[in-house]
Amino acid sequence: MDAEATLAAARRPLAIGIGGGGDVVGALATAEACRIYHGADPVVGGVTWERRVIDPLPGPRSVEEIEDGRELAPGVLAAGPRTRVRESGVVFAEARMAGLLGGETVLVDVTRGPAAIADGLRRAVTALGCDLLVLVDVGGDALAHGDEPGLASPLCDALMLAAGAHIAREGAGGRPPAALPVLGGVFGVGCDGELTPAEVLERVAELAAAGGLAGIRGLTEPVARRLEEAVEVVPTEASALGVRAFRGATGRIPIRQGRRTVELSALAGATIHFDVTAAVDSAARLAKAVLDAEDLEHGNEILRGLGVRTELDYEREHARV
Repeated sequence: MDAEATLAAARRPLAIGIGGGGDVVGALATAEACRIYHGADPVVGGVTWERRVIDPLPGPRSVEEIEDGRELAPGVLAAGPRTRVRESGVVFAEARMAGLLGGETVLVDVTRGPAAIADGLRRAVTALGCDLLVLVDVGGDALAHGDEPGLASPLCDALMLAAGAHIAREGAGGRPPAALPVLGGVFGVGCDGELTPAEVLERVAELAAAGGLAGIRGLTEPVARRLEEAVEVVPTEASALGVRAFRGATGRIPIRQGRRTVELSALAGATIHFDVTAAVDSAARLAKAVLDAEDLEHGNEILRGLGVRTELDYEREHARV
């Protein structure tokens, strides 16, 4: 897949941040470039899993827990500025983004399994009139093998990337390949403090050897300015570092209240695009492992069976303290 040609041809791309929290800002980098340089009318979105500092309740929220969202499909909502968790009032990053953009964003319920997520996304894409799906991870842990020392939040990325593979290949229920093109992306290489930049680039080389590297697109001044506006309203450290890298910041930068350190370079200001199917068949081993997971809990059990500790485990452990 040629990322430049695919992005240029899309009239209404849907760019989704697949890791929760501020990943929607990383997705905006792709969406905004499509708008500015190709005249597209993009939609951005993310998932229903906020960071623990925003939503202390462990795990993602199901659509049944959310109010002021408009259903697009089972498990997929259109979010406005007031979309929030019903009981706690927690406002989603996608709701904040909707306020900035002056239009609806998309929220994907990741309590479901990849096949169900894929089915919901297909229907949502139809409802929105979208012609391209871009799944963007901030940092690069979506391509993790599972044994990286800094890996901390592999579950959400794995489920969403697996859902993308279902859409790109045979889809949920074994249906024929969908006409909808699906593109993966890593924005802000290493900026989440999990995989190091060197580890991310090793994984990218692996998927490139499998024929899956689709292209690399850097930030530009107008796109960077829009992302700077976004980080003013959406709490995010990782996505913000991608913009800081574009502005010239380099070196070792502490994040997560000093618990992690990012090795920042100019590469962090780029989005590495890839073929989702090739990624799942090569570097993205955890996404492949959860392809047939029935739901979030089953996916977590699969990863734990591989010796991988997930963000769900972390949040539950801290909730008991």
